[in-house]
Amino acid sequence: MLRTNQAFLSYFEDLYHKQEGREEVVLKSFFRDEDILVQDQPLSKVMLIKEGIAKCYFTEENGKEYIVEFLGNGEILGEIELIKNISCLCGVKAVSELTVYETNISCFKSLINNDLALNHLLLDSFAERIINTSSRASYQQLYTVEHTLTQLLNMQSQQGIHISKEDMAAYLGITVRSLNRILKDLK
Repeated sequence: MLRTNQAFLSYFEDLYHKQEGREEVVLKSFFRDEDILVQDQPLSKVMLIKEGIAKCYFTEENGKEYIVEFLGNGEILGEIELIKNISCLCGVKAVSELTVYETNISCFKSLINNDLALNHLLLDSFAERIINTSSRASYQQLYTVEHTLTQLLNMQSQQGIHISKEDMAAYLGITVRSLNRILKDLK
């Protein structure tokens, strides 16, 4: 439900503190509901979440959003687009106040070419995403929407954040109207 990656966070914290004034890795803050990456727009930076929660989502041709995942501390943004040299595959928006480590594309490319530790972290991150995607797909087949909604509500409570009904519906792949019916039944 909420993805985190402590190893990647530690790697970027070390990069940030060891850069000796070059400022290739900087801290940047975003407000709640602020766009971090915009679907189909060119990538300008690679980022890693230091603190906060963001949603990663697709906007379909009919204008509807589908939330792929909620991302937390240590999750990287923009690496796939950089590696494939493509525009942003999906949108990423802050769900809470967010602080990220940000680096420019040429710096990140240089790290990929020269830092084996980064390559291991990327491979691990990609493998984790494949596992999470397949697990979520099977979970959605095996469990009811009500069960998944209950887990989403628990995550919201544990993290002390507010997730809008629109975002909950987008994560569950249902309409707000259906969500309201389920919420009514859960009470």
